Amino acid sequence: MSKKNKSKHEEKNKHGDKAEKKQKKEEYSAKRKLSEKDYLKEMSRLQIELVKLQEWIKEKGLKVVVIFEGRDAAGKGGVIKRIMERLNPRIVKVVALGTPTEREKTQWYFQRYIPQLPAAGEMVLFDRSWYNRAGVEHVMGFCTQDEYREFLRACPEFERMLVRSGIILIKYWFSVNDEIQEKRFQDRIKDPTKRWKLSPMDVESRNRWEDYSRAKDAMFAHTDIKQAPWFVVTADDKKRARLNCINHLLHAIPYEDLTPKPMPLPPRVKSQGYVRPPITDQTFVPDFDAEPNDAQALTMHLHLQPGLDMGREET
Repeated sequence: MSKKNKSKHEEKNKHGDKAEKKQKKEEYSAKRKLSEKDYLKEMSRLQIELVKLQEWIKEKGLKVVVIFEGRDAAGKGGVIKRIMERLNPRIVKVVALGTPTEREKTQWYFQRYIPQLPAAGEMVLFDRSWYNRAGVEHVMGFCTQDEYREFLRACPEFERMLVRSGIILIKYWFSVNDEIQEKRFQDRIKDPTKRWKLSPMDVESRNRWEDYSRAKDAMFAHTDIKQAPWFVVTADDKKRARLNCINHLLHAIPYEDLTPKPMPLPPRVKSQGYVRPPITDQTFVPDFDAEPNDAQALTMHLHLQPGLDMGREET
């Protein structure tokens, strides 16, 4: 075979291998794709188990911190939402701190996070955490290089201190490829109910993909410690990522079923002569699909005007 023909043959095989790999990848993804029915069934089962975990944390006085970090649009919020869906917000709390105030900027970096830590019988879910310094603050230049290096030195010791104090610390990193992230950004722009999720900072992150990758690598190198390791959640498939993360969380904290038994309800006490006031003395919310009459429209208008007297006499 001539060199020219050999080169063409190799090129053909090269393209053939790429096509075959692409086909296998698509077939693998299709096999792994969850049906909506299977997803909802498994999510329902996991949420029941989360209620059991909640009761165990409360009964045993555990202190649990779960950190959710990762790329923008990786699906952290969706997982947190599904975790919280059936739980008691007095026991399991979500913390999503905003931009630090001028006063907070002068504090020790970890200081604003400490009041958010759990007491006995509580679990706190951090929707982003002190790792902002290793990610967005470092990449976008919101902190100095000295502050960044000090964070990488101090963070492992801070987390070891938390663990020694009895806190169960679990850290998740949600990983998503750039093509999927771009698609999700585009979806947010198209959907009016999701546009609030896309900030100028998210848009800028598109231009700094490699910078964020380097920052993540450095963060892992310093803070992936034995006492509090990072667990990476592959998040290209949102639904599978939710199930995988929740399932892992349930296995990370040994628990037993302490679900209260059904409470018996005694017969209702019969009326002792209570007379209900006339319903005309109350203002009711109209049916959403009903045409409001003039009286309803006036009533609603007056209620929306601050400081207006409704014309009722005081008794």
